[in-house]
Amino acid sequence: MTLASERRTVQNPLIRYAVEAGWEYLSPDEALRRRGGEDCPILRRLLVEGEGHGDAVPLLQRLNPGVVTEAAQAEEVIRRLLAVRADIEGNREAWEYLKGLKTVFVPAERRERNLRLLDAERPEENRFHVTDEFTFQSGARRIRADVVFLVNGIPVIVIETKAATRLEGIAEAFDQIRRYHQEAPDLMAQAQLFALTHLVKFFYGATWSLSRKALINWREEMGAQTGRQEVDFETLVKSFIAPRRVLRVLSDYILFARKDGELQKIVLRPHQMRATERVLARSYQAVTAQQAPRRGLIWHTQGSGKTYTMLTIARRLIEDGRFNNPTVLLIVDRNELESQLFQNLEAVGFGRVHLANSKRHLRELLQADTRGLIVSMIHKFDDMPANLCPRRNVFVLVDEAHRTTGGDLGNYLMGALPNAVFIGFTGTPIDRTAHGKGTFKVFGADDPQGYLDKYSIRESIEDGATVPLHYQLAPNALMADREAMEREFWAAAELEGVAEVEELNRVLDRAVTLTNMLKNRERVEKIAAFVADHFQKYVQPMGYKAFLVAADREACALYKEALDRYLPAEWSAVIISAGHNDPPHLKRYHLSEEEETRLRRAFRKPGENPQMFIVTEKLLTGYDAPILYCMYLDKPMRDHVLLQAIARVNRPYESDDGQRKTSGLILDFVGVFENLERALAFDSQDVSGVVEGIEVLQQRFAQLMSRGRAEYLTTEHTEITEPSSSFSVPSVPSVVNNDKLAEAILLRFRDKETREAFYRFFRELEELYEI
Repeated sequence: MTLASERRTVQNPLIRYAVEAGWEYLSPDEALRRRGGEDCPILRRLLVEGEGHGDAVPLLQRLNPGVVTEAAQAEEVIRRLLAVRADIEGNREAWEYLKGLKTVFVPAERRERNLRLLDAERPEENRFHVTDEFTFQSGARRIRADVVFLVNGIPVIVIETKAATRLEGIAEAFDQIRRYHQEAPDLMAQAQLFALTHLVKFFYGATWSLSRKALINWREEMGAQTGRQEVDFETLVKSFIAPRRVLRVLSDYILFARKDGELQKIVLRPHQMRATERVLARSYQAVTAQQAPRRGLIWHTQGSGKTYTMLTIARRLIEDGRFNNPTVLLIVDRNELESQLFQNLEAVGFGRVHLANSKRHLRELLQADTRGLIVSMIHKFDDMPANLCPRRNVFVLVDEAHRTTGGDLGNYLMGALPNAVFIGFTGTPIDRTAHGKGTFKVFGADDPQGYLDKYSIRESIEDGATVPLHYQLAPNALMADREAMEREFWAAAELEGVAEVEELNRVLDRAVTLTNMLKNRERVEKIAAFVADHFQKYVQPMGYKAFLVAADREACALYKEALDRYLPAEWSAVIISAGHNDPPHLKRYHLSEEEETRLRRAFRKPGENPQMFIVTEKLLTGYDAPILYCMYLDKPMRDHVLLQAIARVNRPYESDDGQRKTSGLILDFVGVFENLERALAFDSQDVSGVVEGIEVLQQRFAQLMSRGRAEYLTTEHTEITEPSSSFSVPSVPSVVNNDKLAEAILLRFRDKETREAFYRFFRELEELYEI
């Protein structure tokens, strides 16, 4: 298909729909004139002169009355904006300008005041432009983007279009977006979003977040929202670029967060935006109506961005004037998660954050009527006085609610804040035990299904937010003793509904016979040999990495010693908590905070060591490494702890050379997956399809091979044979010698649809074969 027809069928309709949705079209020449040259990404003349607006006050001055009062100040703002670094750090700074977080000095007032480049609360005060064939010169390199959307002269969305007939159109468009980041980083430092479409498909993502796993399928999301299986191109475009929605996404639903020292960018997915809006609506009802519900439960499955949803809700509550300068408490219950959460807060636009570092400090913060954000762990509410802060505009966001608010601590929390709004978050469904029912009673009583918002495991897989999980039982000779497992693990009633790995560890500490069997040196040696062989054959060749989960810290040390006899020592690393009285064989694995951070960061990167982490508790929650594919499980666990642990391998991943992770694998040495219903005490509908035996993939592979033989290796006439094998080409006359083989294949696949059907078939077959 020619470029002209690509424009006619995809690009031109997209622009037409944008104009109908409220965007003003600028021709490439007119856009270039307002930019003042190909090396300037913004509509400089619009911002400084207000050209074409019909208003005597230039746009930048109109957006900032009393702050920007003359053209020279506007020029200085533009100079600063264009001077941001041409990388993700600069993109964050450009977003801060859009968000209104940057300041300028106002001489008349002799102080700094916030500057804003868009007005999210009053859409009519903004200018919305769309243009095409956007040529940009960056040094010696020159690119031409298909469609660019500009708000108040700032390029915020770059869209690449491809002809609908191109099978790999989306992949080609994505490659171009990646190329723009390399060849025109000055432009991409300003743009916040990108989109890819070839009429049939429509994906989007955040600039500077260029992993395929970060792409969001807008067609599927719109289908889910509208209840329609097929959504036409016009609806897709108009819903995606609706001016109010674009402003809301730019101002509220983009986050920058540091993980192990590296800056990452996230645009929230529709289910995260939906949950945010529902929490805000409930919160507003709660502060304006006496009898309104004041609690809610959010289940967003592990790996679907629950932490970022919490942070966004907290920020929105603090910034929204309707809540009258509220207090927002983020409640977490693990030191590791608290540290990670606090690192995120430094990068997502919060003002001052109060980290409660003791029970006394938390009490002082609440007694002093502190406003803004307070971060605390639940145990700091122990013995807290009642009615400490009776205000209604107090909002408590409780992470991992299924394990946080039970017992006395939950009572102290709710007694101290009697009129607060309580929103619980969980990454796993609520279990069927009495503990789980209690969680529903605390948070979900006001909602018919128990949840204010729900994003299930099945939904996250269908959306591509996570990948399906498969398990494989280890060879029988390596499995944990079944009688010991039954007697000391499954029969332990206190393990039902267990939500804390610490609780699990306490039970295992008493299971002396079982843990001694698990740590038997001969058994550890055999499993280490098996793991080393399996890793080298089935994990490492695909470019992936692995976890080995051992029974306790001593078992981690034993596995490290054994693995080093089969694999290079630098391939694996032990990550465990340090104990003050640890013996020498454990102390040798103590790590400084800097060294652990370095290892965590290196593990996420392909081609770098370590390639395997040996863990027992650390990293089983809160650690996100998409390259992690296989978990060797030699620690008994169940219910929430099991779901949280195996979710480490459910993150999507794509390598630089296009290798896609389509599933995660758990290799089970303790037999917890021999009875799934027993291992996961949840409603079947909540965990349906969460993990399946690898035989499901083997059956699918056999089906595809059978289909392939029928469709591609047999003919209606005669088989083609080679001296060493039998080979057939369908629907062609008999071929009597190999000279005709290539010709026969070309004849068979000369039809484009036939070729593309074969490509799709072979791609799935190849991925299954790799697994």
